Amino acid sequence: MFILLWAGLVLWELSGHVHLVMGWLGVVGTLRACSSCYGLAWCWGNSQGMFILLWAGLVLGELSGFDFCAIDSEKRPSENLGQVLFGERIEPSPYKFEFKKKVDCKPVCTKSYNTNKPEDKAHLDFLKKGMLLNYQHHWIVDNMPVTWCYDVEDGQKFCNPGFPIGCYVTEAGRPKDACVVNSDFKDKDTFYVFNHVDITIHYHVVENEAAGARLVAAKMEPKSYKHTKVEAPDCTGGPMYLNNKFSGELKIGYTYSVQFVEDKHIRWASRWDYILESMPHTNIQWFSIMNSLVIVLFLSGMVAMIMLRTLHKDIARYNQMDSVVSLEDAQEEFGWKLVHGDVFRPPRKGMLLSVFLGSGTQIFIMIFVTLFFACLGFLSPANRGALMTCAVVLWVLLGTPAGYVAARFYKSFGGEKWKTNVLLTCFLCPGVVFADFFVMNLILWGEGSSAAMPFGTLVAILALWFCISVPLTFIGAYFGFKKTGIEHPVRTNQIPRQIPEQSFYTRSLPGIVMGGILPFGCIFIQLFFILNSIWSHQMYYMFGFLFLVFIILVITCSEATILLCYFHLCAEDYHWQWRSFLTSGFTAVYFLVYAIHYFFSKLQITGLASTILYFGYTMIMALIFFLFTGTIGFFACFWFVTKIYSVVKVD
Repeated sequence: MFILLWAGLVLWELSGHVHLVMGWLGVVGTLRACSSCYGLAWCWGNSQGMFILLWAGLVLGELSGFDFCAIDSEKRPSENLGQVLFGERIEPSPYKFEFKKKVDCKPVCTKSYNTNKPEDKAHLDFLKKGMLLNYQHHWIVDNMPVTWCYDVEDGQKFCNPGFPIGCYVTEAGRPKDACVVNSDFKDKDTFYVFNHVDITIHYHVVENEAAGARLVAAKMEPKSYKHTKVEAPDCTGGPMYLNNKFSGELKIGYTYSVQFVEDKHIRWASRWDYILESMPHTNIQWFSIMNSLVIVLFLSGMVAMIMLRTLHKDIARYNQMDSVVSLEDAQEEFGWKLVHGDVFRPPRKGMLLSVFLGSGTQIFIMIFVTLFFACLGFLSPANRGALMTCAVVLWVLLGTPAGYVAARFYKSFGGEKWKTNVLLTCFLCPGVVFADFFVMNLILWGEGSSAAMPFGTLVAILALWFCISVPLTFIGAYFGFKKTGIEHPVRTNQIPRQIPEQSFYTRSLPGIVMGGILPFGCIFIQLFFILNSIWSHQMYYMFGFLFLVFIILVITCSEATILLCYFHLCAEDYHWQWRSFLTSGFTAVYFLVYAIHYFFSKLQITGLASTILYFGYTMIMALIFFLFTGTIGFFACFWFVTKIYSVVKVD
């Protein structure tokens, strides 16, 4: 019975990290009947064998670029849609071992270099660049990351789902990154290659079922050995070093050791716990939640004060027809009632606003359902690519509500060009996203990157868009236009009311800029972890926290927009439609500013193409966030305005 461990890399050059993030479990050969063969179950007895295949994902650059040990005889598995969109490619590599058979210092391959040959020199330079930027291997077996666990401060242990390909000691003698783990790494201006790994497979025997075992943890420790006999290595001696100014011939032998440990305490269902519990972010997450809740309580108190005290008093006075309050006093104290004849006047550029609302509704439902499924565990990190696949499929299927909302509001705005409205809903926002994505894909093609989306997948995406999403949008728009227009509680005057001169804080631009601060304050800590998971080699699994922050963001956007809307109505400015959308949507501008700060402060991106890719994908995220938050603000303000004017008696 053989276990074939396929290892590899995801070369995520954008963030200066190498990731193996895609794993796939394949069963090859004839198995004896085993009642518990889901997950990883090794069945022994008279079985002919069970092969566990661990594949390596590749992003930006082929595995051969680093000239590591590789194998070409194995067939690559197919990736799902989410994996392809994230640019993850799966490649095999030749690590083999038998179950429960200990392996000591087994050679994999030997790489020889001669700096006098341009090709060899290019391979060495590329390897040194990877070590300088802290590129990392990420290995996966049975869909479990092979982790490198090491001690951190306060006696805690951190399990990193990856390990570096090497490290560098600067010209000043300062060890960088992983070089701090070994006191032998001390030569100045020198690279140290991690060419050996000690792998430990933890398993437990299946109880009360057919004889077998399941993998519950896979751990490793990277080491560096300058093998004296490359053909027959013994994994002793000093580290495998490479001076930055080295010239001549060099041989690097890659080896590995394997041992199996039975662990009766870890159950298969909880095998991810040791990785997730070592993540040092839980306290920060709770701080973020408490910070957000304080903001929500503050805004809720403000809104409650307006709704229950000020508005209640206003409405009571307006409805007392025999009140002694004169009209002049009413105008001085309660300005929002004076614009009742203009508050539902159609906004300028109503076509564009209705299209944004339709796309925003589509995105809102997509995010809500995706996060809900993620909280239930269907889209956990173990289901690789499932999160993006779910989001794309939901977006395609949610064309109907997008068309319905856009058509309904466009009709209420008095629009008559329904064909233009439907076409813009189908193609404007999705077209901008697709055009940006296509340009990024062209850059990846030009760079010769394996992360470039294949032409067939691009056609499949277009087919989903044109053959499913567009027809569903037309269906939604048909029902939206067929239904009677939205009835407003007050009539709109034929002649627009003149808006008095506004003070600085009641003008549109200051209100819009201030309105996005509080919602961004609720999410910026979560945003840091999300950006880390996208651009760095960190795992994001806290969907419960994220869903809670999502709810808090919706509440904060709604309440902040309602507050500012009330202040503007009191100042007799009735242009609330676009302002409510832009007030919440301005949160996306703060998101963009934060992404720029993150780029310069946290990432080590070099090269024009990589920089363009980062900001290209960031612009897509900012646009989606703008439509999402803007739609929340508009609907909250629409509900608020409809509510307060529906309870006021108008002569």
